[in-house]
Amino acid sequence: MLLFLSLKLLLKSKFMDQEYKEIRNIAIIAHVDHGKTTLTDALMKECGVLEEGFSMDTNDLEKERGITIYAKNTSVIYKDVKINILDTPGHADFGSEVERVLRSIDSVLLLVDAQEGPMPQTRFVLKKSLELGLKPIVVINKIDKQASDCQRVHDEVFELFLELGANDQQLDFTTVYAIGREGVAMKHLNDERKNLEPLLDTILEKVPKATGDKKNSFVAQVFNLAYDNFLGRMAIARVYDGEVKMNETIFVKDPFTGAVSSGKITKIYSFIGVKKVEHEIATAGDIVMIAGFPTIFIGETFLKDQNGECKPAIHVDEPTISLNFLVNDSPFAGREGKFVTSRQIRDRLEKELEVNVGLKVDFDNTDKYLVYGRGEMHVAVLLENMRRQGYELQVSQPQVIFHEKKDEAGNVISKEEPFEEVVVDVPTEFSGVVMEKLGRRKGMVLDMNEREGITRIKAEVPTRGLLGYRGEFIIDTKGLGILSSRFRRFADYVGPIQRKLAGSMTSMESGKALGFSLWNLQERGVIYIGPATEVYAGMIIGNTSKGDEMTVNPTKGKQLSNMRSSGADEAINLVPAWEVSIERGLEIMNEDEYLEITPKSVRLRKQILEEGMRAKMNRK
Repeated sequence: MLLFLSLKLLLKSKFMDQEYKEIRNIAIIAHVDHGKTTLTDALMKECGVLEEGFSMDTNDLEKERGITIYAKNTSVIYKDVKINILDTPGHADFGSEVERVLRSIDSVLLLVDAQEGPMPQTRFVLKKSLELGLKPIVVINKIDKQASDCQRVHDEVFELFLELGANDQQLDFTTVYAIGREGVAMKHLNDERKNLEPLLDTILEKVPKATGDKKNSFVAQVFNLAYDNFLGRMAIARVYDGEVKMNETIFVKDPFTGAVSSGKITKIYSFIGVKKVEHEIATAGDIVMIAGFPTIFIGETFLKDQNGECKPAIHVDEPTISLNFLVNDSPFAGREGKFVTSRQIRDRLEKELEVNVGLKVDFDNTDKYLVYGRGEMHVAVLLENMRRQGYELQVSQPQVIFHEKKDEAGNVISKEEPFEEVVVDVPTEFSGVVMEKLGRRKGMVLDMNEREGITRIKAEVPTRGLLGYRGEFIIDTKGLGILSSRFRRFADYVGPIQRKLAGSMTSMESGKALGFSLWNLQERGVIYIGPATEVYAGMIIGNTSKGDEMTVNPTKGKQLSNMRSSGADEAINLVPAWEVSIERGLEIMNEDEYLEITPKSVRLRKQILEEGMRAKMNRK
């Protein structure tokens, strides 16, 4: 323990002693899987602040999925300049993480894959950056790919800048070429591939110095939150003016209501590598973490003068889907969960709202809570975190949020729904089936081109049409296709969409599923469970390929007699079960079903468990 404390103090003093003359604040933005976190890790290694085996993606879900979900802070010191770096998510469902981060920095590194070029989320993050007046540095990454084409990608990026209305200064962007995985960058393609110094030098040269006057009154805005078991909620803020010290009393102002409260600063931290380092003072231009304000919220402004001007509120794009969170009332309820009551679920959602600005919750109904999210993955990550924390609940089928216009009598006169821009890269042999499925889901192809056996399809598809399609897309393209999307606009309602051709195979009995019964049922469709799985009446155990609803008995065993039959010794060959995960369940569930989520299990079930009652409701 003493050795640990001494190492901690040594580490603290090492970074406290590092002085810097200036500060640069940047964010790394890109489409999913274009190499943001890998490049951030490489920059930290280059500057000696990242130990081997560590990464910016520290969350278990991030490690498992290989994507960034939460925006994170770090900083490096290069040539006596402190560079604060914000690593952002690339998936469209976590766009709210990017939007709030962009308000706190002075420039962005826009990473673009040297083979794929600009993708839907590239457009989204670049659009937000240009609107804020930022001048991006373009990093064409993964230039070692076999099919990379840096000149084509550079031209496509320039066209995207033009399309998004970039001004002359923004159009005059600097381009750097990199291989983040190898930790090398070049200002020109033919330069020696040595290290990341060319990129770091470009940052010092092109990114404006962090502005702010230390002599002015202290002003900082919160753009992210963190939590510590001892210190509670902590605010991550950009300091715009002045400076503040430990134990000082400052004010907090709400940008929406103008309400003012006060509190005392108990701790100040800055970021070095993947660690936070304690400081006595926070100064203008820096990005710091401040403790001592248990009710602080994203977008609020820290002020020394309570009459000081509040920074503009942080706005994010609105959610596109909604679903109900309910208390689990299945026959297996309460077996695995630690937190199972309506009050406990409500408390957890209220806590999530403090840090997840892309989420909205309607608490008006005490029996169920209507949750609004940015997409299926956005909601699935929340549900996965909840189940790992011991929560047990069930959710309804995700529904698209409509914008309705009504007349004075309350009648709907027009209805709009969200549309998404979809980019699909598939081997040309699968392009036909993909276009057919997109067309069936009311998608409209905007552009299509083929290059080296890969067809790229750009389409505009209603969000309703995309719900439940991703799993089907993977099967149709044998896992070789890439589908990306981003919210584009609200447009006129396009009518009913047939989302699912398969029907549900529902258990009529409770007990343990038997291999013999599942062997007979697998001919009728896809089975979700394996032998010896406990089931209950109303639980969905599979789907039917012909689309008909079917009630079955998975607990039925083989009939035995003292007479030998021709099939008595027939081998049972079971196909492996198609296991239901949270994301898969949200995709395949029907409107009359719930997804039951517990710490150990994910099950699909009918909302009405009793078969007779379901038939009666269907007749009505």
